[in-house]
Amino acid sequence: MTSLPTPRAYQAFLFDMDGTLITSTLAAERVWTRWAGRHGLDVEALLSVMHGVRAIDTIRNQNLPDIDLAAEVAWVERGEIEDVEGVAPIPGAIDFLKRLPPDRWAVVTSASVPLARARLKAAGVTPPAVMITADDVERGKPDPAGYLKAAATLGFDIADCLVFEDAEAGIRAGEAAGADVLVITAAWTHPLPTDHPKLVDYADAILEYGEDGEFLLHLGQPA
Repeated sequence: MTSLPTPRAYQAFLFDMDGTLITSTLAAERVWTRWAGRHGLDVEALLSVMHGVRAIDTIRNQNLPDIDLAAEVAWVERGEIEDVEGVAPIPGAIDFLKRLPPDRWAVVTSASVPLARARLKAAGVTPPAVMITADDVERGKPDPAGYLKAAATLGFDIADCLVFEDAEAGIRAGEAAGADVLVITAAWTHPLPTDHPKLVDYADAILEYGEDGEFLLHLGQPA
């Protein structure tokens, strides 16, 4: 067994969704590939920057002239809600979440509420009591607003929370928020350089509980 670099207790866990609790890469990339084709964009270039980022930010960053931003976001969201083929939980994620008290964890996702619920349902993951989505923040990842809001909603200092992430934008958001970050690699299609501890999936993750309900996490399957 190995543990996080500086073993310590956490009051709450904050999870990204796509690529961290569930795998939805292929479904998302199918929709974004179609969207890129509609606008004559380089598909590979677009796919390299859209993961972990709100649809509105991805589309805005393409600097396309004379587009209806809201309509384009709606087109992508509708496609992603309708296409959940292959969406599944990261190995061990469902059992891991069931071991957590409901008031000690949250999801912080760049997806909208309808998309997040559609994907969680497809993966068989019960939505948490606290879920911060693209609709809840003015600025998406890598801005830390989502993680800060999740910690505040749960009633904990962000420094006492552990962020679970898989994408660069989300890792940067966790860092900027001031939380420790653990990187899940199960859904990676390309290696991502990071100095943060990594875990393939949740199958061998071991939780210990302190007298005050805090968590100590041991990583049984380091990546």
